[in-house]
Amino acid sequence: MHVMESMNNLYVQMKNLDLEHLQRTLESYSQFGILPGILLPLLESFLPFLPLIVIVAANANIFGLWLGFLLSWLGVSVGAICVFLISRKLGKNVKSKIERRFPKTERFFRWVDQKGFTPLFLLACFPFSPSSIINIVSGFSKISLRTFVLATVLGKGVMILSISLISFNIGSFREEPWRIFVTCAVIIVMWFGGKKIESRYHVN
Repeated sequence: MHVMESMNNLYVQMKNLDLEHLQRTLESYSQFGILPGILLPLLESFLPFLPLIVIVAANANIFGLWLGFLLSWLGVSVGAICVFLISRKLGKNVKSKIERRFPKTERFFRWVDQKGFTPLFLLACFPFSPSSIINIVSGFSKISLRTFVLATVLGKGVMILSISLISFNIGSFREEPWRIFVTCAVIIVMWFGGKKIESRYHVN
């Protein structure tokens, strides 16, 4: 009973973690260098209650805009790919059970199979999309690892760069409107770049 209560308290604390508290926590592990900046966003793929936006913002403010962005991008991308591979390994039996219990999910699986890159990229771009569920469903689907990696890495790149640009030294945001233009440009470049790669290699 005591263990369950402790775990519940930890869950509440982590879920309600604010930027200032997280920055202090990460700075207290500075002896480990950039490792905490990679591991925390990676863990979010397995523990979706962790506040990814706060984690990305903390990385940008502790390690600097570009290094913080790269650390968050690496951690989130590796975590998503790990969840996908685990789901793919367990996929067939679990997917059959889900479809039997929830028949409407078959349409969703078919949608992911048919559309491939586009829905995964778009969903990965949004910080509030249920990324853990998307990664698991993608693993259960017939979508190729190459398509998943391409769409996820590019989409997460857009999302993490957007958060990093907005949250980095937020007090000077009004004086630096270029951040908004850079974010929009990155979204457009990654979208068209991903579609071109998808078309070139017939990724499905």
